[in-house]
Amino acid sequence: MINFENTFHNLKNDFYANVVPSIPPKPELITYNKNLAKSLNVDLKWLESSEGLECFTGSKVMKNSNPLSMVYAGHQFGNWVPRLGDGRAILLGEVIDNNNERWDIQLKGSGVTPFSRNGDGRAALGPILREYLISHAMNKLGIPTTLALTIAKTGENIRREKILPGAIITRVAKSHIRVGTFQYFASQGKYELLKDLSDYIINRHFPEIDGNKNKYFDLFKCVLRKQAKLVSKWMSIGFIHGVMNTDNCSIIGDTIDYGPCAFMDNYKKDTVFSSIDTFGRYAFKNQPIICQWNLVQLANCLLPLFSNNKEKNIQMAQNEIDQFYQLYENFWSEELNNKLAFKIKDKDDKSLVEELYNIMENDNLDFTITFSSLSSIFKNKKNRLLNYNNNSKNFKKWVLKWKSRLTKEKQSKIEIEESLINNNPFIIPRNHLVEEAIKDANYDNFEKFHKLFDLVSNPFKFDEENHKYHIPPEIINNNYKTFCGT
Repeated sequence: MINFENTFHNLKNDFYANVVPSIPPKPELITYNKNLAKSLNVDLKWLESSEGLECFTGSKVMKNSNPLSMVYAGHQFGNWVPRLGDGRAILLGEVIDNNNERWDIQLKGSGVTPFSRNGDGRAALGPILREYLISHAMNKLGIPTTLALTIAKTGENIRREKILPGAIITRVAKSHIRVGTFQYFASQGKYELLKDLSDYIINRHFPEIDGNKNKYFDLFKCVLRKQAKLVSKWMSIGFIHGVMNTDNCSIIGDTIDYGPCAFMDNYKKDTVFSSIDTFGRYAFKNQPIICQWNLVQLANCLLPLFSNNKEKNIQMAQNEIDQFYQLYENFWSEELNNKLAFKIKDKDDKSLVEELYNIMENDNLDFTITFSSLSSIFKNKKNRLLNYNNNSKNFKKWVLKWKSRLTKEKQSKIEIEESLINNNPFIIPRNHLVEEAIKDANYDNFEKFHKLFDLVSNPFKFDEENHKYHIPPEIINNNYKTFCGT
């Protein structure tokens, strides 16, 4: 049994539509995240039971669930869409975990909602597996993210570019509210509802500012800070979200909506993976500035709540927006300092980092291996990963500068080694591995999927036996594209 609540349902029905999930013809549990289930106080035997399967495929609505789909708007690739909403997602309710934190439980792929916009409300197995796998990897990499509890096949075929098996994912998130949720009400001038939404967010996620004199302005500052930190973490591991629309921008600074996302192999700052991002709006290098752009849209929504002085409100928001990039740079520098084992500040560190990135780009170096190899280089320990940068004379010269820089540190060698190992993953869900796992899974072979899931569960461990999972493919597909599918 699962003990649902649904505080979002207590808001006015302007915020959502009551929805009954579609009943799949032949549901089958494929996998579930055991550790996540335990942390959410979900009994494993119940989860594996017929009732558990019915709950997480929409076949049975549990007590206190009150399933609903949220309404929101958004800028999609910069174009304003006044009404979007959960087109294939249904919020079942909320549960309280072992740390007394509240989590949303949502089904994706569970049928048509009032916001489906001519869609079928279904999801194919491949994108479901991608979200389950990559969100788990992100969590293990220490990056704020939604999580996934279960995957179940529905027993029906889904028509996309071809016929594919259908599936449902149970997504777990501390919030599903987006910048686009605020835009929906602000665009209609419904500022009382916007205030209700802000109060809900503050009460649930930022209670420390609830008694502040200008709590709505402080809410904006909190969101800005969390988003700056989130994107700095993406940039530190070579992750590309792929579709940073305002309706995919979490109000609490978590990574949400794993559609055309991917990790880069060779470092190229212009890398784009999304099949529909034809102009590179959401390229790797653009993610910080797009994050700032999204926050401008949020600021525009919240301005009337700051005070009755319009000009003052604009200036307050502008001051925060102007500080975004420095805030982001500070977070990103902190991430890079950890990756390079720098604890003290040095005036030449910025140029040293810039030199490394230029070498990675010009010499076609693998992003993940460049950083993960540093621990072995520092220890003068040979392993096969080092072969990937052996042909780069520039990288070898840079390593000498980096080692010289480390002599300024007051850390012990063991502390430096630990910093290098604990901040530079050896394992990421590389694109070719994810695609191989999905391809086999479409034919009911989940062996590669489970293997990859186990490996990304411990990303900072190097295992010679699983060497092929640490490295890029022999031939990198520079035209690799991912698709919006979940």
